[in-house]
Amino acid sequence: MAKLILSVDGQVLKEYTLSKERTLIGRKPHNDIQIDNLAVSGEHAAIITILNDSFIEDLGSTNGTMVNGKPIKKHFLQNNDVVEIGKHKLKYFNDAPAQATAADFEKTMIIRNPAKAGPPPEKAMGDTQTNLKAMSPEQLKPAGAPLAAGPTTTTPPGPAPSAGPAGAAAAAAGPLRDAAIQVLSGAAAGKTLDLTKNLTTIGKPGVQVAVITKRPNGYFITHVEGATYPTLNGTSLGAQAHPLGDHDLIEIAGVKMEFFYKP
Repeated sequence: MAKLILSVDGQVLKEYTLSKERTLIGRKPHNDIQIDNLAVSGEHAAIITILNDSFIEDLGSTNGTMVNGKPIKKHFLQNNDVVEIGKHKLKYFNDAPAQATAADFEKTMIIRNPAKAGPPPEKAMGDTQTNLKAMSPEQLKPAGAPLAAGPTTTTPPGPAPSAGPAGAAAAAAGPLRDAAIQVLSGAAAGKTLDLTKNLTTIGKPGVQVAVITKRPNGYFITHVEGATYPTLNGTSLGAQAHPLGDHDLIEIAGVKMEFFYKP
Protein backbone atom coordinates (compact mmCIF):
# COMPACT_ATOMS: atom_id res chain seq x y z
CA MET A 1 0.00 0.00 0.00
CA ALA A 2 1.25 3.48 -0.87
CA LYS A 3 2.43 5.80 1.90
CA LEU A 4 3.76 9.31 2.53
CA ILE A 5 6.59 10.33 4.86
CA LEU A 6 6.17 13.87 6.22
CA SER A 7 9.36 15.76 7.07
CA VAL A 8 10.62 19.29 7.61
CA ASP A 9 14.26 20.41 7.41
CA GLY A 10 15.30 16.77 7.06
CA GLN A 11 13.51 15.64 10.25
CA VAL A 12 10.85 12.96 9.82
CA LEU A 13 7.59 13.93 11.54
CA LYS A 14 5.08 11.23 10.65
CA GLU A 15 4.18 8.42 8.24
CA TYR A 16 0.77 8.24 6.54
CA THR A 17 -0.74 5.25 4.74
CA LEU A 18 -2.88 6.16 1.73
CA SER A 19 -5.76 3.87 2.68
CA LYS A 20 -8.55 6.28 1.64
CA GLU A 21 -9.71 7.15 -1.86
CA ARG A 22 -9.38 10.86 -1.03
CA THR A 23 -6.74 12.18 1.37
CA LEU A 24 -6.88 15.89 2.22
CA ILE A 25 -3.75 17.89 3.07
CA GLY A 26 -3.96 21.30 4.74
CA ARG A 27 -3.61 23.49 7.81
CA LYS A 28 -7.12 23.00 9.27
CA PRO A 29 -7.70 20.18 11.79
CA HIS A 30 -10.21 18.27 9.63
CA ASN A 31 -7.55 17.38 7.05
CA ASP A 32 -6.25 13.80 6.93
CA ILE A 33 -2.71 15.18 6.87
CA GLN A 34 -2.63 18.36 8.94
CA ILE A 35 0.37 20.66 8.52
CA ASP A 36 0.03 23.46 11.06
CA ASN A 37 2.00 26.15 9.27
CA LEU A 38 0.91 29.53 7.92
CA ALA A 39 2.47 28.75 4.53
CA VAL A 40 -0.09 25.95 4.14
CA SER A 41 -3.66 26.74 3.06
CA GLY A 42 -6.68 25.51 5.02
CA GLU A 43 -7.31 22.85 2.38
CA HIS A 44 -4.12 22.84 0.35
CA ALA A 45 -4.13 19.68 -1.75
CA ALA A 46 -5.83 16.31 -2.17
CA ILE A 47 -4.44 12.91 -3.05
CA ILE A 48 -6.77 10.53 -4.87
CA THR A 49 -5.81 6.86 -4.56
CA ILE A 50 -7.42 4.28 -6.84
CA LEU A 51 -6.17 0.69 -6.72
CA ASN A 52 -2.35 1.03 -6.89
CA ASP A 53 -2.38 4.53 -8.34
CA SER A 54 -2.34 7.94 -6.67
CA PHE A 55 -2.42 11.47 -8.03
CA ILE A 56 -2.20 14.81 -6.27
CA GLU A 57 -4.29 17.88 -7.03
CA ASP A 58 -3.56 21.38 -5.74
CA LEU A 59 -6.82 22.84 -4.40
CA GLY A 60 -6.15 26.44 -5.38
CA SER A 61 -3.72 26.99 -2.51
CA THR A 62 -2.18 30.40 -1.87
CA ASN A 63 1.45 29.27 -2.09
CA GLY A 64 1.06 26.36 -4.48
CA THR A 65 2.21 22.74 -4.46
CA MET A 66 5.48 21.46 -5.90
CA VAL A 67 6.54 17.95 -6.89
CA ASN A 68 10.23 17.24 -7.39
CA GLY A 69 10.93 20.98 -7.41
CA LYS A 70 8.32 21.92 -10.02
CA PRO A 71 4.96 23.65 -9.41
CA ILE A 72 1.96 21.46 -10.29
CA LYS A 73 -1.80 21.66 -10.55
CA LYS A 74 -2.30 17.94 -11.08
CA HIS A 75 0.38 15.26 -10.94
CA PHE A 76 0.38 11.48 -11.26
CA LEU A 77 2.53 10.26 -8.37
CA GLN A 78 5.36 7.80 -8.88
CA ASN A 79 7.59 6.02 -6.39
CA ASN A 80 10.05 8.39 -4.62
CA ASP A 81 8.30 11.58 -5.76
CA VAL A 82 8.71 14.42 -3.27
CA VAL A 83 5.75 16.75 -2.68
CA GLU A 84 6.69 20.16 -1.27
CA ILE A 85 4.13 22.27 0.61
CA GLY A 86 5.81 25.29 2.15
CA LYS A 87 8.88 24.03 4.01
CA HIS A 88 7.33 20.61 4.57
CA LYS A 89 8.01 17.63 2.33
CA LEU A 90 5.94 14.51 1.71
CA LYS A 91 7.86 11.66 0.09
CA TYR A 92 5.70 9.17 -1.79
CA PHE A 93 6.52 5.45 -1.62
CA ASN A 94 4.75 2.81 -3.68
CA ASP A 95 6.51 -0.38 -4.75
CA ALA A 96 3.40 -1.85 -6.40
CA PRO A 97 3.26 -1.67 -10.22
CA ALA A 98 1.20 1.23 -11.51
CA GLN A 99 -2.16 0.39 -13.09
CA ALA A 100 -2.41 3.71 -14.92
CA THR A 101 0.06 6.14 -16.43
CA ALA A 102 0.52 9.89 -16.32
CA ALA A 103 -0.81 10.02 -19.89
CA ASP A 104 -4.01 8.30 -18.74
CA PHE A 105 -4.56 10.93 -16.07
CA GLU A 106 -4.03 13.80 -18.50
CA LYS A 107 -6.97 12.75 -20.69
CA THR A 108 -9.38 15.46 -19.61
CA MET A 109 -12.72 16.73 -20.80
CA ILE A 110 -13.39 20.41 -20.15
CA ILE A 111 -17.03 21.45 -19.91
CA ARG A 112 -18.33 24.99 -19.71
CA ASN A 113 -21.50 26.46 -18.24
CA PRO A 114 -23.63 27.78 -21.12
CA ALA A 115 -24.18 31.03 -19.20
CA LYS A 116 -20.55 31.94 -19.83
CA ALA A 117 -20.29 32.56 -23.52
CA GLY A 118 -17.07 32.85 -25.47
CA PRO A 119 -13.95 30.68 -25.63
CA PRO A 120 -12.51 29.34 -22.36
CA PRO A 121 -9.34 30.95 -21.02
CA GLU A 122 -6.12 29.55 -22.48
CA LYS A 123 -4.86 28.69 -19.02
CA ALA A 124 -7.74 26.28 -18.45
CA MET A 125 -7.08 24.59 -21.80
CA GLY A 126 -3.36 24.12 -21.27
CA ASP A 127 -3.35 20.45 -20.27
CA THR A 128 -6.64 19.45 -21.84
CA GLN A 129 -7.41 17.30 -24.85
CA THR A 130 -10.28 18.63 -26.92
CA ASN A 131 -10.41 16.01 -29.66
CA LEU A 132 -14.10 15.30 -29.08
CA LYS A 133 -16.13 14.45 -32.15
CA ALA A 134 -19.59 15.84 -32.73
CA MET A 135 -22.15 13.14 -33.50
CA SER A 136 -25.73 13.03 -34.65
CA PRO A 137 -28.50 12.08 -32.19
CA GLU A 138 -28.85 8.73 -34.00
CA GLN A 139 -25.14 7.99 -33.50
CA LEU A 140 -25.21 9.07 -29.88
CA LYS A 141 -28.18 6.87 -28.94
CA PRO A 142 -27.07 3.57 -27.37
CA ALA A 143 -28.53 0.51 -29.06
CA GLY A 144 -32.06 -0.26 -27.92
CA ALA A 145 -32.44 2.85 -25.76
CA PRO A 146 -33.86 6.34 -26.39
CA LEU A 147 -31.58 9.34 -26.17
CA ALA A 148 -31.81 10.86 -22.69
CA ALA A 149 -33.06 14.44 -22.50
CA GLY A 150 -30.64 16.08 -20.09
CA PRO A 151 -32.41 19.29 -19.04
CA THR A 152 -35.83 17.65 -18.58
CA THR A 153 -34.76 14.39 -16.95
CA THR A 154 -35.80 14.09 -13.31
CA THR A 155 -34.92 11.51 -10.72
CA PRO A 156 -37.13 10.72 -7.73
CA PRO A 157 -35.45 11.63 -4.45
CA GLY A 158 -33.84 8.75 -2.61
CA PRO A 159 -30.96 7.91 -0.33
CA ALA A 160 -28.63 6.67 -3.07
CA PRO A 161 -28.49 6.00 -6.83
CA SER A 162 -29.85 2.56 -7.63
CA ALA A 163 -28.64 2.07 -11.19
CA GLY A 164 -24.92 2.29 -10.38
CA PRO A 165 -24.38 -0.87 -8.31
CA ALA A 166 -26.60 -2.87 -10.64
CA GLY A 167 -24.62 -1.68 -13.63
CA ALA A 168 -21.33 -2.49 -11.94
CA ALA A 169 -22.55 -5.96 -11.01
CA ALA A 170 -23.61 -6.61 -14.58
CA ALA A 171 -20.23 -5.46 -15.86
CA ALA A 172 -18.44 -7.72 -13.40
CA ALA A 173 -20.31 -10.77 -14.75
CA GLY A 174 -18.15 -10.81 -17.88
CA PRO A 175 -15.43 -8.89 -19.72
CA LEU A 176 -15.72 -5.16 -19.06
CA ARG A 177 -17.66 -3.50 -21.86
CA ASP A 178 -16.53 -0.32 -23.58
CA ALA A 179 -18.27 2.79 -22.29
CA ALA A 180 -18.53 6.51 -22.97
CA ILE A 181 -20.06 9.69 -21.63
CA GLN A 182 -22.37 11.88 -23.67
CA VAL A 183 -22.82 15.59 -22.93
CA LEU A 184 -26.49 16.53 -22.73
CA SER A 185 -26.37 20.27 -21.99
CA GLY A 186 -24.08 23.27 -22.16
CA ALA A 187 -21.63 24.44 -24.81
CA ALA A 188 -20.34 20.90 -25.48
CA ALA A 189 -23.80 19.31 -25.92
CA GLY A 190 -23.83 16.63 -28.61
CA LYS A 191 -20.30 15.41 -27.98
CA THR A 192 -19.05 12.16 -26.52
CA LEU A 193 -15.86 10.96 -24.87
CA ASP A 194 -14.91 7.29 -25.01
CA LEU A 195 -13.67 6.00 -21.65
CA THR A 196 -10.67 4.11 -23.02
CA LYS A 197 -8.17 5.19 -20.35
CA ASN A 198 -7.86 3.96 -16.78
CA LEU A 199 -8.38 7.54 -15.53
CA THR A 200 -10.48 10.19 -17.26
CA THR A 201 -11.08 13.55 -15.60
CA ILE A 202 -14.16 15.61 -16.36
CA GLY A 203 -15.36 19.01 -15.22
CA LYS A 204 -14.23 22.59 -15.04
CA PRO A 205 -10.86 23.30 -13.34
CA GLY A 206 -11.25 25.61 -10.37
CA VAL A 207 -14.99 24.89 -10.11
CA GLN A 208 -15.72 21.14 -10.10
CA VAL A 209 -13.63 18.22 -11.28
CA ALA A 210 -14.26 14.47 -11.01
CA VAL A 211 -12.39 11.42 -12.23
CA ILE A 212 -13.94 8.37 -13.89
CA THR A 213 -11.85 5.25 -13.32
CA LYS A 214 -11.94 2.08 -15.37
CA ARG A 215 -11.53 -0.88 -13.03
CA PRO A 216 -11.76 -4.63 -13.64
CA ASN A 217 -15.21 -4.68 -12.00
CA GLY A 218 -16.68 -1.61 -13.70
CA TYR A 219 -16.49 2.18 -13.99
CA PHE A 220 -16.43 4.45 -10.94
CA ILE A 221 -16.68 8.22 -10.45
CA THR A 222 -14.89 10.13 -7.67
CA HIS A 223 -14.98 13.83 -6.74
CA VAL A 224 -11.56 15.50 -7.08
CA GLU A 225 -11.88 19.28 -6.90
CA GLY A 226 -14.48 21.85 -5.88
CA ALA A 227 -16.29 23.04 -2.77
CA THR A 228 -19.48 21.18 -3.74
CA TYR A 229 -19.84 17.63 -5.01
CA PRO A 230 -21.15 16.66 -8.46
CA THR A 231 -24.40 14.68 -8.51
CA LEU A 232 -25.17 11.19 -9.78
CA ASN A 233 -28.83 10.64 -10.65
CA GLY A 234 -29.67 13.72 -8.58
CA THR A 235 -27.79 12.57 -5.45
CA SER A 236 -24.57 14.17 -4.21
CA LEU A 237 -21.48 12.03 -4.83
CA GLY A 238 -19.83 12.80 -1.49
CA ALA A 239 -16.15 12.06 -1.02
CA GLN A 240 -16.21 8.35 -1.89
CA ALA A 241 -16.12 6.56 -5.24
CA HIS A 242 -19.46 5.49 -6.76
CA PRO A 243 -20.02 2.76 -9.38
CA LEU A 244 -21.57 3.87 -12.66
CA GLY A 245 -24.48 2.04 -14.26
CA ASP A 246 -25.84 2.17 -17.81
CA HIS A 247 -27.59 5.51 -18.51
CA ASP A 248 -26.60 7.07 -15.17
CA LEU A 249 -26.88 10.87 -15.24
CA ILE A 250 -23.98 12.97 -13.98
CA GLU A 251 -24.18 16.71 -13.34
CA ILE A 252 -20.89 18.54 -12.87
CA ALA A 253 -20.12 22.28 -13.05
CA GLY A 254 -23.71 22.91 -14.16
CA VAL A 255 -23.53 20.53 -17.12
CA LYS A 256 -25.47 17.28 -17.49
CA MET A 257 -24.00 14.19 -19.09
CA GLU A 258 -24.92 10.52 -19.43
CA PHE A 259 -22.76 7.45 -18.88
CA PHE A 260 -23.59 4.52 -21.13
CA TYR A 261 -22.17 1.18 -22.22
CA LYS A 262 -21.44 0.96 -25.93
CA PRO A 263 -23.25 -1.72 -27.98
